[in-house]
Amino acid sequence: MKAVILIIVTLTIPLMNIFGQGSGRDRQPVVAGSFYSSDSDRLRGELAGFFVAAGSPEPGERVRALIVPHAGFVYSGQTAASGYASVPSDAVYENIFLIGVSHRYAFEGAAVFTSGNLVTPLGTLQVNRELGDRLKAANRWFIEKDEAHGPEHSLEVQLPFIQYHFRSAPRIVPILIGTRNTSVLKAVATGLQPWFNSRNLFIISSDFSHYPSYNDACRVDRLASDAIIHGDPEDFLKTIRSIEASGTENLATAMCGWPAAMVLLYLAANSDGVSFRNVGYTNSGDSPRGDRDEVVGYNAIVAVDRAGSESKSHRETKSSAEQKKAEMNKGYALSKDGSQNSSGTGEFSLTAVEQKTLLGIAREAISARLKGCKPSTVDDSVLTSRLKEPLGAFVTITKAGDLRGCIGRFTSPDPLWEVIGDMAVEAAFSDPRFTPLTVSEYTAIHLEISVLGPMKKIIDVSEIKIGKHGIYLKKGIRSGTLLPQVASERGWSATQFLGYCARDKVGIGWDGWKDRDTEIFVYEAYVFGEEDTP
Repeated sequence: MKAVILIIVTLTIPLMNIFGQGSGRDRQPVVAGSFYSSDSDRLRGELAGFFVAAGSPEPGERVRALIVPHAGFVYSGQTAASGYASVPSDAVYENIFLIGVSHRYAFEGAAVFTSGNLVTPLGTLQVNRELGDRLKAANRWFIEKDEAHGPEHSLEVQLPFIQYHFRSAPRIVPILIGTRNTSVLKAVATGLQPWFNSRNLFIISSDFSHYPSYNDACRVDRLASDAIIHGDPEDFLKTIRSIEASGTENLATAMCGWPAAMVLLYLAANSDGVSFRNVGYTNSGDSPRGDRDEVVGYNAIVAVDRAGSESKSHRETKSSAEQKKAEMNKGYALSKDGSQNSSGTGEFSLTAVEQKTLLGIAREAISARLKGCKPSTVDDSVLTSRLKEPLGAFVTITKAGDLRGCIGRFTSPDPLWEVIGDMAVEAAFSDPRFTPLTVSEYTAIHLEISVLGPMKKIIDVSEIKIGKHGIYLKKGIRSGTLLPQVASERGWSATQFLGYCARDKVGIGWDGWKDRDTEIFVYEAYVFGEEDTP
């Protein structure tokens, strides 16, 4: 009990200092004097030394985002400066979106600080309170939680770099993420997407590996950096999980701020012409004050907009990803009938046993989450070659005929059986439209699985076959889909199908699908539910 009381007192004191009557609502520094110097002249001198040893901006580049570390300056200051130095000091941005992950508080969403401005020994940075309030008003995942910002160091450590480097510092939008729920992270990215452009700079504050040996840190930090540079959010998350499950001695995390990096990757994935590169790496073992037995890793990564042209590495990555996607989807025409082999001939089908296996995996995944344990290991003998194919799928949950959750992936590098387990959990507990599933509801729910084929862009709505095709609409940063069974179950025509999708899923109005810049795609799905299996 005493330990708990001490923790509460420790967290309360900084909040009293930050929001006390003497300082108004401005956030005062809490790690000046520990993470960096509290003396303004000495702090400027430290920063000057870091930037002298840093690189220079690449001609013709417009930096859209940075990933930089947030440790004590003596450990990570040089690497952070390498990231900031990639941005011209006279660059003009409307805002800096400063995003980190809360180290002390867990909460569902992203806490936006709008109570005041941000103070450091170098002066005061202005907060764009109006923009922050707009985010909170427009998206329920953006919340006010000043107690999370109070003791947090990850955003504060970036402020002196911003003040020193930029001739005219933009206004700041400080955001702390409190969740690892990927569905919420996607929703946060969706809310930020309108501002992810060349007029704003996004700064992600994160260290990388924590506490492995020097050599192990160099190895795993390179893996994590490469995954970010590749630009695929799902591949990045898979890499982080793989690193953390690798058994590397003393490894506590592969990247403490990976949820913030996921938000950036979701933003970049929905933007054209954004490429990543690494501009600096060290770990605490490189510091005169660090040892090499247990270190923390620091990468500096930049995302750039090359004014419509892509870098060679980005073109190669994109080409490779598109080739992989084409091979993965080759020849898949999905229906309830027929069969298809792995070479991509014929039509896709699943046997009754394979359907039962997938439904069982979905059920077990949900049950295990409700019990707070890991799902039972799937017997490899029941995993046929078809179930191991990398396919996209949706899991739909209904209760008494009403929708209770539906989440999925259009494509996936992971085997189908793994996708089903993951999407079942997401649909049950992470669909933002519903509260998480409860134990009392478990026996009353019904599961339906839709295995998806490739998407095909169409020009004429007459190409849509009700009952056979699902539709996917995309207009700018907005997109949405309706599965094939939705239209047939409701007796909709093709135009009604498009209208409901445009209005309810994409948010562009009933006739938004008719706009010249709205792209229409169709795809087929192999659909089965619990009532279909013996």
